[in-house]
Parts: sequence; C-alpha cells; structure tokens
Amino acid sequence: MAASTTRERLIQTAHDLFYAEGFHMVGLDRILSEVGVTKTTFYKHFQSKDDLVSESLKWHDKWWRDTFMALLRKHGGDTPRGQLESVFDAIDAVICGDDYNGCFFVNVAVQFPNPNDPANEAARVHKKAMEDIIRELAGYAGADDAAAFAQEFTMLMEGAYVTQQIQRAPGTCDVARRMAHMLIDRHLPSPAQSK
Repeated sequence: MAASTTRERLIQTAHDLFYAEGFHMVGLDRILSEVGVTKTTFYKHFQSKDDLVSESLKWHDKWWRDTFMALLRKHGGDTPRGQLESVFDAIDAVICGDDYNGCFFVNVAVQFPNPNDPANEAARVHKKAMEDIIRELAGYAGADDAAAFAQEFTMLMEGAYVTQQIQRAPGTCDVARRMAHMLIDRHLPSPAQSK
C-alpha cells in the first residue's frame, strides 16, 4: 500500500527498515534520508524515534490482522472451520517469501526484552489479539474449549514463524498444518456432526 502523506511515508519507511535491519540498528537520520525530509519536518509529526517505533508497530498490527483475515477468507471460505483449516495456507503465503525476516512482533519482543517497554507490550497485545481471532473462530466452529484450542493453535503458529525464520525449510507449514488438523479433529465436532 502506497503512503500518501509524509507521516505515512515516515511510518512505512521506518517499518520496512526496522523489519529488515532491526530497530536498534536503524537510526533516525537513516529514516529521514530515505524519506527525504528534515528533522524539522519529522518533529512536526513525531516527538521522537520511540514515537515512530510505536506508530510502526500499530501500522504493522493493523496490516497483519487485515491481511491475515483476508487470507483466511481467500483460502478457507466463509466457514469458521474452513478458515481454521486454512490458517497455515494463509501463513505459508507470507512466510515462505525471500523477504521473510521472521515475525515482526517476535523480533520486537527480542529486541525490546524489558516487559515494561512499550514496544514489548505492543508485541504482547498483538499476540493476544491473534489468539483472540483464533478463539473466536474456534467458538463459532463449535470447539469444546475455544480458549484452550486457541492457546494450542497459536503456539503452533509461533513455532512455524520461528522455524521458518531460522531454518528456511520448505515444508515448515506442511508440518504445522498436519499438527493443526490434529488439534482441529480433537477440539471441533466433525463436519458431519456440525450440520
């Protein structure tokens, strides 16, 4: 998505640089140079680099939630069970590209390890929101314990993100998909029972 305002260009450029190179490795001067603005212009939009970090986290959170839901509908149709069965098809479409550099929010948590840091807190909030999406789908699909299902299922998702980042192995999502189907079969009624 193309940024139209200076503020949006700052956020998206910072986001992309932070993702590619790390939050602490990218200085404010680098971001300003990439966007082609002065510090005076920057301070009209943000109080500090930390403020820009926070906005880039919000931007990524919204982008990933919207993208994830769109991919679930694309791969899994309109049914909650179908969408749960397609989670690793959706994830595979994102994490198997050459530009995949790990889960943005896992990287955030590693680079900002203090649990009281706002960036670390943003990572936790995002992960909880993703768990809530899975829990809600599981509830609609008739899971016997939607909360337990969501905890187990999102742990599989996290494992896929990190495994793919480290090993760059083809088939990471195939393994996760097989495990996901075992969870689905254990927690959800069979498709025949839910009719």
